[in-house]
Amino acid sequence: MIPSTIPTKKRYNILALIFVTVVINYMDRSNISVAAAAISEELELTKVQLGLIFSAFGLTYSLLQIPGGILADYARPRILYPILLVLWSLATLLQGLVSSLAALIGLRASIGVFEAPSYPTNNKIVTSWFPERERASAIAVYTSGQFIGLAFLTPVLVTIQAYFGWRGLFIISGLVGIVWAAIWWFAYRDPREHESVSQEELDLIESGGGILGERTDAKDEGKKSFKPSELREVFVHRKLWGIYLGQFCLGSLFIFFLTWFPTYLVEFRGLDFIKSGFLASIPFLAAFFGVLLAGFMSDFLVRRGVSKEASRKGPILIGMLLSTSVIGANYTDSTAWIIFFLALAFFGNGLASISWVFVSLLAPRRLIGLAGGVFNFIGGLAAVVTPTVIGYLVQDGDFAPALLFVGGMAFLGFCSYLFLVGKIVRVGEDENSLLL
Repeated sequence: MIPSTIPTKKRYNILALIFVTVVINYMDRSNISVAAAAISEELELTKVQLGLIFSAFGLTYSLLQIPGGILADYARPRILYPILLVLWSLATLLQGLVSSLAALIGLRASIGVFEAPSYPTNNKIVTSWFPERERASAIAVYTSGQFIGLAFLTPVLVTIQAYFGWRGLFIISGLVGIVWAAIWWFAYRDPREHESVSQEELDLIESGGGILGERTDAKDEGKKSFKPSELREVFVHRKLWGIYLGQFCLGSLFIFFLTWFPTYLVEFRGLDFIKSGFLASIPFLAAFFGVLLAGFMSDFLVRRGVSKEASRKGPILIGMLLSTSVIGANYTDSTAWIIFFLALAFFGNGLASISWVFVSLLAPRRLIGLAGGVFNFIGGLAAVVTPTVIGYLVQDGDFAPALLFVGGMAFLGFCSYLFLVGKIVRVGEDENSLLL
């Protein structure tokens, strides 16, 4: 820690680390969608089998969110993240070396295991490093990594596959993550352990609601242990169920883009593989601008004294409604209009993707990691349900029912935030939030 009368801004360096990690995280989730057509052809897979490969990640990822959230509460990010990065990157790399359906399903499932603690850890880091008035912006920035990464990486991944094949695509992706694990180890520190952060910046974070000292003292870590009653606490509040269900609905549209979208463009809309890679980047760019707009506008409104109901929930409600426009692609054969409706829907998905801010606003202070795990567990179930459901819906080659399904889920998410979340008050401070 350095003495200074002017607060340093080291928290933005930490945010940059999280941003790049999210980009790599989603590269390793989405490269399967780029490789799907080639894998399916080489291994002679059916649509249902492809859907099972897509869903394998989501199954383990969602099931391990609660343990992952507990791990995020009690493990130090500097140690935890490099281990996770190396493990999921190795699993990614190994996908390029196998030739069976069972092996691909197993490796996709293992990526879900090792990525499970990542978003609860991200949220825990931001809660530690950022005051509340900057938190939606910080969450928007690192969440935008999943969209901007996919927008710019999709053409890159398509090009890599064109030159090195789908096996080379997985091998190169895995190597990138292993290198980044080493960089994270050397670059990340918790707030009180960062050598160049000033006391003024720590005071600014803490006075603004940042929880910077909770897990950073090694002497305190051994005194804290998980209690089963804490698990019940994050399941009995209506407000928390509102964001849990909303996250499932938000994830349904996102998972469509993460898995079936390239197949939709190539097989159902008849676009060539290279062209589809560039067109597929447009909705991701739209989502990128959506999440940044929501995050910075939300924090701006908070600083202007606008109620949290308007400043925090407003972008999510508008975004969920816009996401239903995905259904419009069913009623046109024009490529330009198809991309417009999909981009508008994904822009809405981006607007609603600041939803993680509700974990830090509503969850009990001591259980932010655990609540984040449950939040991502239920949201992650969309990665299990949606690819499988779509696999069955498109068996005859018609994607129209699939778009109706994800559009309907977006509207259900709108209703969840509107009617279940209610007034934004941390649970425990509002007895009316109890569900059970």
